[in-house]
Amino acid sequence: MATVLSVSGSPSATSRTTGLLRHLDAQLIAQGHEVLALDVRSLPAEPLLRADTRHPAIVEAAALFGRADGVVIGTPVYKAAYTGLLKSLLDLLPQYALADKVVLPLATGGTTAHVLAVDYALRPVLMAMGAAHVTPGWFTLDQHIAVSEAGTVTVAAESAAALQRVTDQFSAALAAPGPRRVRHSGPTPAVSLAVP
Repeated sequence: MATVLSVSGSPSATSRTTGLLRHLDAQLIAQGHEVLALDVRSLPAEPLLRADTRHPAIVEAAALFGRADGVVIGTPVYKAAYTGLLKSLLDLLPQYALADKVVLPLATGGTTAHVLAVDYALRPVLMAMGAAHVTPGWFTLDQHIAVSEAGTVTVAAESAAALQRVTDQFSAALAAPGPRRVRHSGPTPAVSLAVP
């Protein structure tokens, strides 16, 4: 099957976003995909902030993007947009680092007021980086994600079902035959409002 790069743009060591990505990673692995995880917070800060594209850690991160058939990008929403940490990495990648790739954008946040950040902040950047196919993304409320001290992730039932649907759509797009064409799959579905 495909190689998927799962990118967490969260600066937090106890991130619900990262937990949610690891939950989706397990689903993709169960579908036969190889999943590579990249937590941007693990990259050294100085080369990120100084735009040192020759630093070995940045070169290695860029190589992971190059190796992937598909990319899942997850970010918490801060001030109605994706994190500055994620932006720092995306700015250091080649202009068309997402060319010929299927991309699944995901976001988490504390309120449904941020649901449009996936479509109006994150998706345009992914398209500008040449993504061949940006599948419908998903916004999940923080309160729907629980991460235990042992690292076990629990997602509220209605959110879990919606995430399974977008993961399945992403997986199907990865498996689609023929050359990938640039296309936009429409707006991100409305957020699930299930209470855990």
